[in-house]
Amino acid sequence: MRGFLRPAAGLSCLFAMAVTGCSSGSGGTSDAAPAPPGRASSSPTAADGSNGSSTSYAPYVSATEAADTDDAGSPSTYNLAFVIASGSSCTPKWNGTAAIGSSAVKSRLSKLKADGATVRVSFGGASGKELATTCSSASKLAAAYGAALDAAGSTQADFDIEGDTLTDSDSVALRSQAIAQLQKERSGLEVSFTLPVMPSGLDSDGLALLESANKYDVQVSTVNIMTMNYGESYDGDMGDYAVTAAKATQKQLKKVFGLSDADAWGGMALTSMIGVNDVDGETFSLSDAADVRSFAEEKDIAWVSMWSTFRDVQCASGSSGTDDAATDCSGVSQSSGAFGKAFAG
Repeated sequence: MRGFLRPAAGLSCLFAMAVTGCSSGSGGTSDAAPAPPGRASSSPTAADGSNGSSTSYAPYVSATEAADTDDAGSPSTYNLAFVIASGSSCTPKWNGTAAIGSSAVKSRLSKLKADGATVRVSFGGASGKELATTCSSASKLAAAYGAALDAAGSTQADFDIEGDTLTDSDSVALRSQAIAQLQKERSGLEVSFTLPVMPSGLDSDGLALLESANKYDVQVSTVNIMTMNYGESYDGDMGDYAVTAAKATQKQLKKVFGLSDADAWGGMALTSMIGVNDVDGETFSLSDAADVRSFAEEKDIAWVSMWSTFRDVQCASGSSGTDDAATDCSGVSQSSGAFGKAFAG
């Protein structure tokens, strides 16, 4: 997913390896999926959605700039985008520019948490340098990740790995080592990986990242798939593509982690890019959002999300967004916050 640009003007230890024990409590996180049978879980049960479903709603938001639609759908968790490296250093910053402990960010996070929501720090994204590509050792990388989590007051870490970063095997291994170290230091840390997907499922690079997590005994709570931007040949129904991608990925997660059908579904999250996507011919509608929510509830998927709250408004007349994806509007006809409400159910 793209980093946030200022507009002009996916608990319990669901995927803990069989050779390791589960982490202890999650410190109050609200969208945890249940642990597989036979593996201890001291994390609290997932908070019910507004309609009684165990599938929660956790949209991506900017950590530095508020959107009027942030609270649409009453999210239980906010995915804070994005912590990346400051230049080529091992210093974590929001969008590579804002200090992780800035007073403005702290004030924003306080408001996001005011009604009981938790926050998940998302590292990476499509822009800038993910910290694993700039930090020289696993210990330094773990410290950088930990500093960002502490600044946000979060026990949930999301790693959005895509593009060239996903194909960089050295940084993939270093990240796995650092996360494993961090989880040993922080027994309640929940980890999700956000990965690109096709209707056919995760590609070989995404699967290699999960195998790396296995190798270094990373305890993965959730695999969050980005059901978006498939390519110009995919010009059909985006809701159907999301469901098809989820079904294919569920089979892969069963194989990679040795899970039952139910546990593989419960360890999955779905993130869609609302409205006009970055690929010509791909538009994710409000009816698609409703279909994805319904499917997620049917399968007890851990959480659903969207990119992003900033875009959950109709574009102003004459502005961009109807042909190309805009950073600050969806490009489709909608009421303000309509996608958030649809995903919340």
